Amino acid sequence: MAEKVALITGITGQDGSYLAEFLLEKSYRVFGTIRRSAVEDQECRMSRIQHLLEKITLIPISLENYSSVYNAVKSCLPIECYHLAAQSFVANSFEDEFTTMSINVGGTHNILSAIRNLVPVCKFYFAGSSEMFGEVKEIPQNEDTPFNPISPYGISKVCGFQLTKYYRDCHGLFACGGILFNHESPRRGTEFVTRKIVKAVAKIKQGLRKELILGNLDAERDWGYAPEYVQAMWLMLQQNEPDDYVIATGEAHSVREFAQLAFESVNLDWRWYVRSDQMLLRPTEVNTLLGDSSRAKEKLGWTPRVRFEELVKRMVESELSLS
Repeated sequence: MAEKVALITGITGQDGSYLAEFLLEKSYRVFGTIRRSAVEDQECRMSRIQHLLEKITLIPISLENYSSVYNAVKSCLPIECYHLAAQSFVANSFEDEFTTMSINVGGTHNILSAIRNLVPVCKFYFAGSSEMFGEVKEIPQNEDTPFNPISPYGISKVCGFQLTKYYRDCHGLFACGGILFNHESPRRGTEFVTRKIVKAVAKIKQGLRKELILGNLDAERDWGYAPEYVQAMWLMLQQNEPDDYVIATGEAHSVREFAQLAFESVNLDWRWYVRSDQMLLRPTEVNTLLGDSSRAKEKLGWTPRVRFEELVKRMVESELSLS
């Protein structure tokens, strides 16, 4: 039996680290791409994969450079490629549109082209986002809902998604687009609102902070548990035919609800500590994202198990253990 080789771009991120663990358990040989800057700051940038470094092979690349991407793909010739690397923080995309487009669009194009030229049998997964729906046309959103992005990040992801579909339809690649709604875990980046909330809760509980300042408390998101979502990525590439899938819980909760639950988990009343600041609002705001993952349930056999309340509890408990 041929060795199963997987390439994960963005392996140092939340999803990349969980996916690497999952694939190693399934006896894959795992390669992961990292930014060259990560090599110089390993303690910080590789914190999520420190326990895996002896089991995986890392390849420093620049996603914006085709030669760099081509050589990375050539060095491992994967049978599966999970393209997770991106400028993924929506707020930053408003401030730096050019970097967002260069990495998220150009990087995706480079990976697809390299795979087509070097190893066209490789199955490809593209990490899409619910932000592609933007100012939504319907609730809930499924694979047939029109995209209407209202952020540079959302626009870049739509472009990457369409590139993936183009390589599938026109070049015959086994290429899938995963439209993943918000998924969280204790490994979530500190710039994201869920991690920002639980970090503040832990510090306030310990008397190290007095308040938590947030932006739009009414924004509603479909929040799931990241380790379950990476399993859905793998399932997409195990099918007989490539397709695109929405991955979501089917439940929407507001930022206010998340904060309330987080504070309640440590026996505090959130109203004493949380305030909203208009300065933290985005130039354009997506109010409600709610996914319908019926296709994933029917074709992949995938359903979420960790509910919203349990997710919040796990994140707070993890943050308290780190403090």
